Amino acid sequence: MLENPRSPRVRAVAKLARKAARVESGMFLLEGPQAVAEALTFRSELVDELFATPSALERHPEIAEAAASSDVEIEFVTEEVLDSMADTVTPQGFVAICRQFPTAVKDVFAAKPKLVAILEEVRDPGNAGTIVRAADAAGADAVIFTGRTVDLYNPKVVRSSTGSIFHLPVAIGAELADVLVRARAAGLTVLAADVKGDDLLSARNDGVLAGPTAWVFGNEARGLPDEQLELADRVVTVPIYGHAESMNLATAASVCLYESAFAQRSADHG
Repeated sequence: MLENPRSPRVRAVAKLARKAARVESGMFLLEGPQAVAEALTFRSELVDELFATPSALERHPEIAEAAASSDVEIEFVTEEVLDSMADTVTPQGFVAICRQFPTAVKDVFAAKPKLVAILEEVRDPGNAGTIVRAADAAGADAVIFTGRTVDLYNPKVVRSSTGSIFHLPVAIGAELADVLVRARAAGLTVLAADVKGDDLLSARNDGVLAGPTAWVFGNEARGLPDEQLELADRVVTVPIYGHAESMNLATAASVCLYESAFAQRSADHG
């Protein structure tokens, strides 16, 4: 059992909370039973090391079973060691080190996707991770983080995705203009979500959402600049019918992605 929270090994794990260490190592930090369970179930080959407290493993015997069936060894640590490794205040007894596994943008579009979420300069890690989760829930084929968006492997992004990063391809680092050229070449309509756009109902009513679609979501504070809006085939906004001053980006993205999912499934079963 690892017992010294100041040991070099423990410090090396904790360093993965910083982007420089993640870039250098090609690894990232995974915390909590839900995320660890998803990694073991869907992408166990990515789990390099897995640490757990004995009491956490007693509470989650299914993780011990999943690790054993995937040939992933669990190393026991004290609560103090786990707290030193983790980025969160309450890591819930599990920390894993995983290998980064971004998908190439060209591979995203080579797979003939019908629904893709593109994040341009989304800076809040909670929003970014929640959009990945929403895209996964809506049955999207992929998510793309442009180079100006927060790091996919930021611990808060990973936590907010609640394991969805292991469920669908996520590409990183591309330029928005290049991504949109590839999206159009693959037959997708590019829709930009922005407050300057038309009511989302108009896109629903004229059937544009039923076809293959790439949604672009911009910065939380500034949205998308005019030169980027001009790259889209259409700009739409989620209307606010009540008195809310604005809508959270991840919430708006969830609405847009589900509108496309509903329309596409209605067309498929029509």
